Parts: sequence; structure tokens; C-alpha cells
Amino acid sequence: MTLSQHEQRFLDGVDRAARALYLDAVKIHSLDMPFQGVEIREKADGTGGTRLLFTGYASVTERAYQMQDWLGPFQEVVRAGAFKKTLSESPDVAFLLNHGGPTMARTKPGTLRLSEDDTGLHTEAALDPARPDVQIVRSGIEGGELDEMSFAFWVTRQQWSPDYEQRDILEVAIDHGDVSIVNYGANPYTGGTVDLRARQAANLARSDLPALAMERARQLRADGISPEVAKTLAQVLQLVSAADGAVDVAQPLLAEVLGVPNPDEVLDAAGETLEAAEQEQESSADAELYEFRRRFLAL
Repeated sequence: MTLSQHEQRFLDGVDRAARALYLDAVKIHSLDMPFQGVEIREKADGTGGTRLLFTGYASVTERAYQMQDWLGPFQEVVRAGAFKKTLSESPDVAFLLNHGGPTMARTKPGTLRLSEDDTGLHTEAALDPARPDVQIVRSGIEGGELDEMSFAFWVTRQQWSPDYEQRDILEVAIDHGDVSIVNYGANPYTGGTVDLRARQAANLARSDLPALAMERARQLRADGISPEVAKTLAQVLQLVSAADGAVDVAQPLLAEVLGVPNPDEVLDAAGETLEAAEQEQESSADAELYEFRRRFLAL
């Protein structure tokens, strides 16, 4: 099997290459930003009626977005020209509230227009002022409760810095994605909900991280593991423990190499309760693993 650049670097000891491998497995991404150039106003529709015209930027290019994952903070930058190809292909994109609910405007019938300029992805949506959801959006914008925009997309070309502290998004696809008004930005790679943990586990199962972590653990068993490497493998172990049986085989080996209990065995013996898991881990010499497990299991 031919390894990708990020896979080889992870096996060579570059812990943060795991970040790239994980994000490569994420199917759809979203980025949120405070309102930029947003305006909402009534405009004649040419038939004697009026439309509510929303304008603003769903994404600003050449500006760093602050992101966070289990390895810590990093930056993402959408580079100028990232939307050129996808916009040339007449993508079908919806205008939504918080990435859900009924479609308020859409590129297919022409009520949503998207273009890329020197600032970023410009959005112009012609909304029906009689619709209750549109009234909610208008009230929220005017009252300040809704003050950010977001867009859902697929990454088709990217480049990582050598230290994996910055990802440059060079090209995206937005067909069957959306641009949304959101009440507050949410980093899609962090959080504490059951649904988010399930998505993280699914992304992990699609990635090569469990198998690579096992291979790296095998390589390191004879020579011992540094604290830095142990921390990274422990974090991968916790993600593995949330995934389904397809990656359960990685858990016993990683636990053995780290000298800590297998998370499944700990939870089974403790009745799968957070309190029992905490009691078990309070006696563990690996404080970092315990703290990560406590945060990871918290609802």
C-alpha cells in the first residue's frame, strides 16, 4: 500500500499530521464568520410586489479562521479564487437559517446569487417577506440576535503548513451545500454533544488513523514512548473508543503500549457510567489520559 504524505509523516513521528488525516475524512465542512457587509432591505420585485433583499459575505478570503481540535488551536485560510471553479459550474446552493429548515432562497430558481470578489463569497438572496421564517431572520438581524454567516462546502484542493498549524483551502465545491445565517459561530471540529461525538467517531472510522496509530505503536514498542507521543496516541485511543467495531481492534494494542486500561474494559467493568470511569482513572498514573477521557465522555 502506498502511503500518502500525511500518513507517512504521522508514522515518522509528526503527531499533528493526524489533524490532516482526520479532516480528510470529514465529508462536509463549514466555516462561520461575523457579518461582513450585511444589509437587508425591501426592494420592488418588478411585479408590483416587494422582496426582502439580503446581501453579505458567506466567506471572506485571505483571512484566517481560528479553529480547534483535540490537538489544540490551528488556522484555516480560504484562499482567493477558491470559489472560481465551483461557481463556474452553476452549483445548486440553498440559503438557510443555521444550516437547516426550509429553503428561503436557492440558486436554481435564481432567488440566490453567489459570486466571488476581492472580499470573498458574496451572497445576494431575494426573500419572500410574507414567510414566517424570513420574518424571523429579518427580526433577528435587525435585533442583533443573528450576526454571523456560514457556508457548507467540500474541500477539493488544500495545502498544509509543514507544522500542520495552518490549512490553506485552495479550492472548494459548494454544489448541494448552503450559505446560512447563524446565531453564533460553531467550530465543527470541537464540542461536547452526543451527536458531535458520533460524527467524530464516524470521521475517524473513515480515516486511516486507527491503523496508522497501531503501526506506529508497533514501531515504538521496543524503544519506549516519549511523553509527547504517548499523549497523542492516548488521544487517538479515546477517539477510537467512540467508534464502532470496525476500529475496535486498535484499542487493545494502543492501551497495552500506553500502559493504561482499554477504555471499553474500563467502561464495561464500571457499568458504563461516567462516575465509575472517573473513579477508575483517578488511580491511573496517566493524568493526561484521564483528563481527556473525562472531557470526552462529558455530555
